[in-house]
Amino acid sequence: AGACRQGELVLAGMISAVYLINLKGEILIYRSYRDDVSRAAADAFRMQVLAAKEFRSPVQVFEKASFFHIRSANVYLVAATRENVNAAMAFQFLFALVDVFNGYFGGAFEEETVRDNFPLVYELLDEVMDFGYPQSCSTDMLKMFIMQEGQNMDPARKLVIAKQAPAQVTGAVSWRREGIKYKKNEVFLDVVEHVNLLMSSKGTVLRSDVTGEVLMKTYLTGMPECKFGLNDKLMMAEEGKRNSGAIAMEDVSFHQCVKLGKFDSDKAVTFIPPDGEFVLMKYRVSENINLPFSVLPVVKEMGRTRLEINVKVKAQYSSVTGLNVIVRIPLPPNTAKVTATTAAGKAKYEPETSELVWRMRKFPGDTEYALSAEVEMSARIEDKRAWSRPPISMEYQVPMLAASGLHVRFLKIYEKSNYNTIKWVRYISKNGQYLNRI
Repeated sequence: AGACRQGELVLAGMISAVYLINLKGEILIYRSYRDDVSRAAADAFRMQVLAAKEFRSPVQVFEKASFFHIRSANVYLVAATRENVNAAMAFQFLFALVDVFNGYFGGAFEEETVRDNFPLVYELLDEVMDFGYPQSCSTDMLKMFIMQEGQNMDPARKLVIAKQAPAQVTGAVSWRREGIKYKKNEVFLDVVEHVNLLMSSKGTVLRSDVTGEVLMKTYLTGMPECKFGLNDKLMMAEEGKRNSGAIAMEDVSFHQCVKLGKFDSDKAVTFIPPDGEFVLMKYRVSENINLPFSVLPVVKEMGRTRLEINVKVKAQYSSVTGLNVIVRIPLPPNTAKVTATTAAGKAKYEPETSELVWRMRKFPGDTEYALSAEVEMSARIEDKRAWSRPPISMEYQVPMLAASGLHVRFLKIYEKSNYNTIKWVRYISKNGQYLNRI
């Protein structure tokens, strides 16, 4: 079985070869790691699959060899094997390979880029895999010892990197090099949450959840170890603390730097952070969501050619202020004229999307704003079908609000020189799919 975390790949079985093929079916680059997949099998895959107008399966078998393929722009990346490999990990490797190429070519990985950089692409294919087993797919680390053509390096610096690279490739902390120094040691931690909601026309919550990320930006000297605590039920129960205010987190995933063994044993998030910016963890919360806004819509159809719309939006938070709040109110496609009045912000009818768009730059806490509008519609023969009444959607940002109730309890940093660290923590709630039926 294979297991994978971001930047780390483990395969059950080996990959025999990697191909880069253009949309015409021509092989741009072929790198063989083992000699058990014949060129005839590769040609059979190329001719029968890529030449076909319709093919749906990303895995094909020819002459007892399995071919896994994905497409990036106008290039197919194909991994071939005769082993019973973990399919998910084979695709993970191909997507990681795309990320490596994008990192080297400035996000422009396509056929022309491959043709212009054959030596560099071959060198990268040599480094990311050894005898069919994936190695490091970290672009930052690969750039330490695979330099793009034309990049010059000081000979002394090259010698230092030559000594560091093997330790990083084979060591336990491949995502962070040694010898990092900063005059000012700082950590920035952002909790970014997207709130998803589906509310019925009667004000009943049909579905709600929060998907969140903990983003970190670190400027720390040396090889510090960080310990991170949240008000998660499992973490607090392990520490023997009362569960008041604790939340139940689901679908949690971590950056590869997190020591999963420690998390499994004592529910502590312990890690040696990469230098710079990275996503420490992702999570989902589906219970006890603090919805930032409530929307109360009333739509009256006054015959076939008129609508009366009244919408109230109330902030359900207190001591913070929402920013760039947009309420999108759908209207019938045969709308001819809209007259709207608002207590705050500006409302404008946008005929391209058949929506009345209400924009407010600031929305203070515990505030309620209302919009009323009269809509005139054209009475065309082809408009006899009933209006489907799509839901009202919202866009917003609310700084210093965590809709899930998540709270960072502590962030401890341990380093042998025992320096002082300045720590910054921010929360922000944004809209996901925030829908209210009318």
